[in-house]
Amino acid sequence: MKKHILLIVFICFSTIAFGQTNLRNLTVENATNPIGIGVETPRFSWQLVSNKQNVKQTAYEIQVKEGTNTLWRSGKVISDASIFNRYGGSPLVSNAKYYWQVRVWDNQGKVSNWATASFGTALLHSNEWKATWISSGLKSDTVNGVVPLFRKSFLANKKIASAKVYVTSRGLYEVQINGKRMGDSYLSPGWTSYDKHLQYQTYDVSNLLSEGKNAIGAIVGSGWYRTRLGWENKQNIYGKETALLFQMEIKYADGTTATVVSDTSWKTSNSSILYSEIYNGEIQDLNLEQKKYSTANFDDSRWVNVTKKDFPKDYITASINEPIRKQENFKPVQVLTSPNGETILDFGQNLVGWVKVDIQGKPGDLIKLSHVEMLDKKGVPYFENLRSAKAQAIYTLTGNGIETLEPHFTFFGFRYVKVEGLSGKLNPNDFTAIALYSDMKQTGTFECSNPLVNQLQSNIQWGQKGNFLDVPTDCPQRDERLGWTGDAEVFSRTAAYNFNVNQFFAKWLIDVAADQKENGSVPFVIPDALKGSQWDMGIGAAGWADASIIIPYNMYVSYGDREIVERQYPSMKAYLNYVQGAAKNDLWNTGFQFGDWLSYRVDDSKGMIGMKSAITDNYLVAQCFYAYNTQIMIKTAALLGKTAEVKEYQALLERIKKAFQAEYMTVSGRLISETQTAYILALQFDMLPENLRAQAVDRLVKNIESYEYHLTTGFLGTPFLNPVLTRFGRNDVAYKLLLQDTYPSWLYPIKAHGATTIWERWDSIKPDGTFQDPSMTSFNHYAYGAVGDWMYRTIAGIDTKEAEGAGYKSSIIKPEIGGDLTFAKASLETNYGLLSSSWKIEGNKFILDVEVPPNTNAIIEFPTNKIETIKENKTVINAKSITVGSGKYHYEMEL
Repeated sequence: MKKHILLIVFICFSTIAFGQTNLRNLTVENATNPIGIGVETPRFSWQLVSNKQNVKQTAYEIQVKEGTNTLWRSGKVISDASIFNRYGGSPLVSNAKYYWQVRVWDNQGKVSNWATASFGTALLHSNEWKATWISSGLKSDTVNGVVPLFRKSFLANKKIASAKVYVTSRGLYEVQINGKRMGDSYLSPGWTSYDKHLQYQTYDVSNLLSEGKNAIGAIVGSGWYRTRLGWENKQNIYGKETALLFQMEIKYADGTTATVVSDTSWKTSNSSILYSEIYNGEIQDLNLEQKKYSTANFDDSRWVNVTKKDFPKDYITASINEPIRKQENFKPVQVLTSPNGETILDFGQNLVGWVKVDIQGKPGDLIKLSHVEMLDKKGVPYFENLRSAKAQAIYTLTGNGIETLEPHFTFFGFRYVKVEGLSGKLNPNDFTAIALYSDMKQTGTFECSNPLVNQLQSNIQWGQKGNFLDVPTDCPQRDERLGWTGDAEVFSRTAAYNFNVNQFFAKWLIDVAADQKENGSVPFVIPDALKGSQWDMGIGAAGWADASIIIPYNMYVSYGDREIVERQYPSMKAYLNYVQGAAKNDLWNTGFQFGDWLSYRVDDSKGMIGMKSAITDNYLVAQCFYAYNTQIMIKTAALLGKTAEVKEYQALLERIKKAFQAEYMTVSGRLISETQTAYILALQFDMLPENLRAQAVDRLVKNIESYEYHLTTGFLGTPFLNPVLTRFGRNDVAYKLLLQDTYPSWLYPIKAHGATTIWERWDSIKPDGTFQDPSMTSFNHYAYGAVGDWMYRTIAGIDTKEAEGAGYKSSIIKPEIGGDLTFAKASLETNYGLLSSSWKIEGNKFILDVEVPPNTNAIIEFPTNKIETIKENKTVINAKSITVGSGKYHYEMEL
């Protein structure tokens, strides 16, 4: 009898577990259980989970509560929208915690259980800041001076229920409470256009406080705020004085509250950090460390009171992006000795971050760590490409037991570290390289049968990790590390495959709009650290300033986040208006242009290929991007329902194409620049009449053949090279370019030099082993990694529709085989769930496995013409393509 009962229970449980749709990954404003959102009408998202096929949401219901008080019941909403559903209840208040729950109905008549999550609000209005800005006022607190400490002691004489801190700085901050570090973020509050856009962060510090005496300690470094930025040695760009803004909100168990704020009651003193700068590094004397300065019983009688500052607070907003956090750790893979007798640690991976050292030395030992990306042919550390950046961490030891050495307000781009000053034998286990980057969730994976291509994928991802340090920088090692718009623009779609960069770019695009000039032009770097320099030209450069239009749309396509394009649309429109004004008779042939930056030059590596340099007319490139921008504006205006502007931009696009054809194309379709980039851009953006496109493809292929299947493209041509070849039926050539492993190619740095990141130049190390011009040679520069987009979209075949299916609501699975690859697989964690494509070739059989997330559909296009052989499991499909709903699918066919 018991067995029968257990069997019935098991059957019932199985029916519930395997028949019902469940929910997971509940987010508010793209964050899981956030504690400090700064919006009054947040957006809710969730994912459906089901083991069945063709599951769709048909309705949902949301409830939001504060304690036992229900603020909003959406009621049953007939909709399949499971992302970005906006709050519609009573006004939210600041510094509150809310719980929300959601349930859905599916197309199989099932209703899910309620799924519950939470969110907390920050300070929703600027007048709720009770804190004042404070500065040390110390004479030593200068741009390259001693970093100051701050502290405040206070009493909490009741049982504490909860406590939150809202904090930001003009500079970079770290906070301790009662001797413990607050939070796990670094280089906070990050880098923004500080004079126009400054973010604050929210921390839950409930478990750091205790009833009775408490103390707060803070340290504020110069960071991006006032250390030099750029290569013209400009300092104090945003201000000469660093400052702290701190507000703690305490809720006691009896329902009363208290607030602790930064004000003139705080005290300040010098820290043990004698020097801290982004490019040069950090100098610490541990003998000067004021231990336990953030504890309640610390004697601060020799400290002095801080200075109050009247810096504005009305433009400060709650953070919307992920903070910088510590990520992977690396131990040295080998200890090397250079011909000069230098001791060098090799961590095996070019990364961005710093080295943590746990070491015992003698009193006064001066430990110096110098960071480089490369060793020269003789094995000597290569410092020249750092230009004026010293990239050093220097520590004076106390000699008191094992001491932990670690920087606070700097970072380095490195694989190798030269170690000096050890009094004993070096133990490699004492050294740990720690990667630092914005805490973006990895969403994409890619693997294939070619190990070099797999390493290329790794290099692309590590290039993104190292250069997505709160802003999308060009490089992480030399005296630059700026948010170059061109690099970000060409890489943005690849970036969105590898990691979830929705909030990362949403935050950066606010700075794009903030730093946009009155004439609509966009600076070359964002934040605009070059303002006032010779590079502050008040103009927009094609492919660079276009980031203001291209990236918002790419984020919409990748995530279905309409809010980004809604917010950025005035900026997008202003930039296109600028270009229209700069153009003459719809021809953009005026002003400075970067053009196809760093394309192949014969002089770069003498003796290679022996063919001519690939120099594309800068204004031809600009005209193509003028069209590209206009195409995106047509789509964006249509998305936002701006029908009049759609017509306006459609007419403009036709005029742009006609102007291009009149200026840059002969009657037979030959372009004035016979380069790969010229034909790529003309084909990518449909600049040529349809009847002349086939001959243009032939010219492109012949050009590639003349370079023995080597690419010659620069920053602006490279992202579209393989996609154009695939689109026009020359996938064979695209694969030859991908798999080419001699210079210039994607695989050359890997095969010839063991690269672990993408390089700035195709020949940052030349085939003869010498380095390129050290004035501009980075070994961690992600722009050429834009080929990753094609690898996901074409090799694995994962793509999304745009207007009607953005964010992978409607996906495209279309793998295109080629080269000598025998298998490839990729996955993408979309806002709806996991989307994957995996294929392999066994003899003449092609096997494809696809997973489509619930509440979405996908068009699957099969790479065979033998449609009669296509089977799902054992059922004949007999179609070149099919549309499927969610679920897992297995197909086999003959090639």
